[in-house]
Amino acid sequence: PAYPLSLMKYILQIAGYGTKTDFAIADIGAGTGKMTAILGSGAPKAKIIAVEPNDEMRAEGKKAVTCAEFIKGSAEATTLASNSMDFACMASSFHWSDHTKSLPEFRRILKPNGIFCAIWNARQINSDEILQSIENEIKAMIPTLSRVSSGLQNTKDWQSVLTSTGDFKDCVYMQMPYTETMSKERYIGAWKSVNDIQAQAISYGGGEQLWNDILKMIEEKIKNKDSITQHYTIKAFVATSTK
Repeated sequence: PAYPLSLMKYILQIAGYGTKTDFAIADIGAGTGKMTAILGSGAPKAKIIAVEPNDEMRAEGKKAVTCAEFIKGSAEATTLASNSMDFACMASSFHWSDHTKSLPEFRRILKPNGIFCAIWNARQINSDEILQSIENEIKAMIPTLSRVSSGLQNTKDWQSVLTSTGDFKDCVYMQMPYTETMSKERYIGAWKSVNDIQAQAISYGGGEQLWNDILKMIEEKIKNKDSITQHYTIKAFVATSTK
């Protein structure tokens, strides 16, 4: 799923877009460029660099998104120049980073008083009986399951995390509702991109077979639906560099 353009425009204004010249954005952990494209719409005059470690995802992003330069790098080692960015963000990916290394790296690449945003599109799994049933089935198949993308389970104190290393201050939390209606094919495609469940299925001991069983279960649950309407709570944490 995407992220609301209206919210991203507001956050970009906080970072100074429209008032600063040569405004530069780093979309870190950009994947195939879902957030990158939204940033391009919200800040069409900005220089945007999408940083992504996975070669295949980065290649897809280069083909799909023309508003940014895609480079190889990670949250802990972006390869970007020091003091070069006005705004940096991680969309549904900050939880994968080692924040003790990524936060100092973001401070390094940001200009003085630069802004970092960690944002998630958290699913509201209690919004539909079938969607709740899918979540219950997955928990039965992986009893040790821990989710970040679910609105009911993403309860980590990210404000404290973002200020824990001393690299950022004044962390502000914002949220807003967001809804997407998608075809069955797109819905299954969205599940196939849920890396945390796939990783936990493998680490639990079920390997790729358990992950494939989960996908088959989801396909069976939605087989009689023409489309799926999924409700989200967009959660954004915006902090200022201490530089």
